Amino acid sequence: MLPSAMGKIRRKLAGSADGDRQIVKILAAVLDDGLPAVEAACAEAMDQGVHSADVILNILARRRDPDPPLTILTPDALKLRHVPLADCARYDQLRSSG
Repeated sequence: MLPSAMGKIRRKLAGSADGDRQIVKILAAVLDDGLPAVEAACAEAMDQGVHSADVILNILARRRDPDPPLTILTPDALKLRHVPLADCARYDQLRSSG
């Protein structure tokens, strides 16, 4: 017997042409992410009104990805003193001198 949210997803997918294939994808995710994580992803997808295996796998992937690295502050010694300016005329001059 499947947990509640997974059962709801299975029932929703039962009517689609590739429903069995999608259920297999979701069940295969249990091996990598564990039953509680897949159940939570199914519940989140249902809360969003979606019941696609791709959406559920995407939710699981986002939860697996680590948080982005912290922003590193640039020391004053490495900050630019003079901001470079774009000079397109110089480029045109280089192009025409050939």
